Amino acid sequence: MSDRTMTEAPAPAPSRHVDAGDEGYSKDLKSRHINMIAIGGAIGTGLFLGAGGRLAGAGPSLAIAYAVCGVFAFFVVRALGELVLYRPSSGAFVSYAREFMGEKGAYTAGWLYFLNWSTTTVADITAAAVFAHYWSAFTDVPQWVLAFIALAIVLTANLISVKYFGEMEFWFAIVKVGALVIFMLVAIYLLVTSHPIDGHTPGLATITDNGGLFPSGVLPMLLVVQGVVFAYASVELCGVAAGETENPEKIMPKAINSIMWRVGVFYVGSVVLLALLLPYTAYSADQSPFVTVFDKLGIPGTAGIMNLVVLTAALSSLNSGLYSTGRILRSMALSGSAPKFTGVMNKGKVPYGGVLFTAAFGVAGVGLNYWMPGEAFEIVLNLASIGILGTWGMVMLCSLFFWHRSKNGLVSRPSYRLPWAPYTQIATLLFLATVLVLMWSDGGVGRTTVMLLPAIAAALVGGWFLVRGRVAELAADRD
Repeated sequence: MSDRTMTEAPAPAPSRHVDAGDEGYSKDLKSRHINMIAIGGAIGTGLFLGAGGRLAGAGPSLAIAYAVCGVFAFFVVRALGELVLYRPSSGAFVSYAREFMGEKGAYTAGWLYFLNWSTTTVADITAAAVFAHYWSAFTDVPQWVLAFIALAIVLTANLISVKYFGEMEFWFAIVKVGALVIFMLVAIYLLVTSHPIDGHTPGLATITDNGGLFPSGVLPMLLVVQGVVFAYASVELCGVAAGETENPEKIMPKAINSIMWRVGVFYVGSVVLLALLLPYTAYSADQSPFVTVFDKLGIPGTAGIMNLVVLTAALSSLNSGLYSTGRILRSMALSGSAPKFTGVMNKGKVPYGGVLFTAAFGVAGVGLNYWMPGEAFEIVLNLASIGILGTWGMVMLCSLFFWHRSKNGLVSRPSYRLPWAPYTQIATLLFLATVLVLMWSDGGVGRTTVMLLPAIAAALVGGWFLVRGRVAELAADRD
């Protein structure tokens, strides 16, 4: 035996874990779909609608909150990307939780993700209805009716095939990115030329003359963090979509790495420009800040076009939620931890049972829009934030267990890795815990949401006792 053979590093050990939920899918998502899904996941309703109210509350310091949360969102998706290259799966982090944490871990990860997207679905149809009310033709249409129409349109397209989902999300992302690029170009022109907006001259003085970077102090910026986290809720979507694409090892690293600069340009850059164009008091939670700017410019039709774009963003997020929960629920159903019907696929190879199950909660959201149209968005936003924190926490725990197993020689990490492990995972978990504390400190709906944690935990424990028998039975069959 030669010295070369004796010192040669062992080949990466492939995963021995097989997830039944990965079978039966078509591989119809192309590179352009994954790249635009990654963009669409990083640019959602939280920016287009939520930034207005947060600017009004925290002022220009909102850009700092977006930057900090963006860094941790990147860590989460980078950790998920490493796991995807280790073993692509449509069950994503639920499948990884099953491998590294057992069925209880997979059960918890899956239902927290469902909590995230079932409530986000309500937020998205609420946002779509609010945006539609901008036009006089829809002013008299009840908000709940518009919410129902939005849900019906996206649900229909999602049930046909993954190819339709990919194409819809591709063009949704094109519209969102194009609109933000146009807005930023217009904003830069207004700043360079000092063109007045609604009698106000844009520039740095807009910030310094209106209380500075922290007009109401540092605390408001900290308190909006939980809402900012919601803005990044879809970054993990490209990890779920990897299970329905060919050659994910070539496509995923490029798509994930690009998220960081997109966050910097589109989120932080847009908020900085918004703060320079108008005083933070000009924005409100009732209207997209981008629509506010074009509205005050007085250029005919531009505000309406931008409103159409933000409506597209809401529909894009809704589209993503129905897609991803359908795949996650199927992975859980085939292991026994979700209702059996959520694992059923149609002729288009779409797990329609899970998609319809999520849509059913959207219908409940239609009812919320009927009874509480003014508070619907904030209520579900906070509940969704709990689901997001739980999902991100489970991703980082999976990554931490994966790293630990690699140190023990049980698995081999791919060349595409989360940097600075395990400190990155630990720092992200501490950040997520801090967000919970901030939600409590905010009082109101945020505190009420945190107080629901024991009830959510009790529901998870009770649900586990209901399904554990079937989970054990199916596990024994697989073995």
